[in-house]
Amino acid sequence: MTDTAARYTRQDYQTDQEVRWCPGCGDYTILASVQNFMAGLDVDKEKVVFVSGIGCAARFPYYMNTYGMHSIHGRAPAIASGIAVARPELSVWVVTGDGDSLSIGGNHLIHAMRRNVNIKILLFNNQIYGLTKGQYSPTSEVGKRTKSSPTGSIDHPFNPISLALGAEASFVARTIDMDRDHTQEMLQRAYDHDGSALIEIYQNCNVFNDKAFIQLTGREERELNRIKIEHGRPVVFGPDDEYGVVIDDGAARIVEVSAVGIDAIHVHNAQASTPAAAFALSRLSHGPYGPTPVGVFREKPRLMYEDGLQQQIHDSQADRGPGDLQALIGSTGTWTVE
Repeated sequence: MTDTAARYTRQDYQTDQEVRWCPGCGDYTILASVQNFMAGLDVDKEKVVFVSGIGCAARFPYYMNTYGMHSIHGRAPAIASGIAVARPELSVWVVTGDGDSLSIGGNHLIHAMRRNVNIKILLFNNQIYGLTKGQYSPTSEVGKRTKSSPTGSIDHPFNPISLALGAEASFVARTIDMDRDHTQEMLQRAYDHDGSALIEIYQNCNVFNDKAFIQLTGREERELNRIKIEHGRPVVFGPDDEYGVVIDDGAARIVEVSAVGIDAIHVHNAQASTPAAAFALSRLSHGPYGPTPVGVFREKPRLMYEDGLQQQIHDSQADRGPGDLQALIGSTGTWTVE
C-alpha cells in the first residue's frame, strides 16, 4: 500500500447513505476494511467502480463514495466485465454473495474468471440467503435446517475456492470478515494482480446463521483451525506450529510436524505451473469446519482479456486499415431474399 494517507481518509469513501444491515452483521466490518484499504491507494475515487448483484452484500455500492451500480441477480460479473473492457483504466470491483454468485450467477462468475478480465470479485460467503430471510444457499452444509429445508438440506455445497481454481482463475484467496489486517492484505494482493481475482470472505450472518465460522473466529478455536498459507513457506499451523500439511498422490492431509519432520511439510507455491496443489489445499475442508486454509491459494499471471482484445484490434487495423461496418455486415453469412 502506498504512503498516501494525506490524500484520502476512510471518511472520503463514506457516503451520505444510512448503512442498513442488521446490527452485528459482518458486512459492516468488510465495508470498513474496504474503505480503509481504498483510502490508502494512490487512485482517484472517480476511477473506482463497484458493481453488485442482489442480496444483502449488494447494498455495498450505496456506501462507497465511488462510481457504482446495483445491478441484477447474478449478473454483476458480466456487467463489470463490460465496464473493465470498455474502460481498462478503471479499477473495477464486484461485490456478491454466495447465493447471488453461485446460484443464478454461477455461469457469469466462472466465465469472468476463465477469461481473466481485470475485475476483483469479493464473494461474501455467509452460507445462507440473508435478504430473503434464511433459506439454505449453495454453500450451506448438508443437513442445514432452514425455512426452505425444514428437514435438512440434501444439496452438496459448493467449495468456492475449488470452483474458482477449476475455472482457471489466475488469483484466488480466502479471508475472514473479523480479521481486518488479513482482509486488507488480500485486497492489496488482488488489486496488484493483473487479471481476474476472487476473494472469498467468510462473513457472519448473526440473524440467520450466527457463529457459522466460530471454529475460525472463536478465541480458543482459531489457533487450532486457521491455516495461514503463504507463498514460499511450509504450511504449518497451531499455537506452536506443531501441525502441518503434506500432499500425497494429489491429496492434502494434516500431520504432526514432529512425526514427519519439517522437510516433509508442503511448501506453498501460489505461482505453480498448475493449480493442482492449491486445489488439494482447498479440499482440506469443505467449509469453515476444523483446520481451514486462508490466504492466497493461486497467484499466476497470464494474459488479461483486455490486453488480448486490444492486440486483436490493433493487428486487425494494421492488416486491413480502418474498419468498414457496412463491409463487415455484408461480407459473409448474408443472403438476399426475393
